[in-house]
Amino acid sequence: MLIPDFSKHPLVADRLSQLRSKDCCPQEFRRHIVDIAKLLVFPATEQLPLREVSITTPVTETVGHLFARPIILAPILRAGLGLSEGFHQLLPEASIAHYGLARNEETLEPEVYLEKFPTELSAADVFVLDPMLATGGSASVAITGLKKKGAQHLHFVCLVASPEGLTRIKTDHPDVRITCAAIDEGLNEKGYIVPGLGDAGDRTFGTL
Repeated sequence: MLIPDFSKHPLVADRLSQLRSKDCCPQEFRRHIVDIAKLLVFPATEQLPLREVSITTPVTETVGHLFARPIILAPILRAGLGLSEGFHQLLPEASIAHYGLARNEETLEPEVYLEKFPTELSAADVFVLDPMLATGGSASVAITGLKKKGAQHLHFVCLVASPEGLTRIKTDHPDVRITCAAIDEGLNEKGYIVPGLGDAGDRTFGTL
């Protein structure tokens, strides 16, 4: 399921426009990613199941609702760490998995170099986090890997998606809910999103 592009929201539009600028320094780039990530938490979690609990307030007894399942954040390294920070600020109870993928610049295909997951994958809502959904290869590989480890309730969150990447995920993993801040025009000959943000990992960590 795809949540529509909401890049026209004034706050998202402002932060995203600053991120796109080649003059945005790493410090500001990281700050804007965290800002947008915190906004994405709300649509990304809006369909999570809840369980009913009894609560004693200072005044009376009442009924409340808590998350029905544990939450796991699974940033795709390195770039996903920026999104993870924003999500973790609003979901401090979440465990964090790490999925290390590097893109082969000749084949444009992702190569796995790290998989580190909490034990409760099968019982949790797992949010795969990556700022860019370009060809969709990295996201699809990460989701496939998580499913092989037992994950059943998967969500994918990105800042900017290409139509090609969205098609790839919807084809490979139609059961995965997608949340994105903006849907861009498409990919260039190098597999980068246009207009995009450039290399989000390099821009986040100042390794241009």
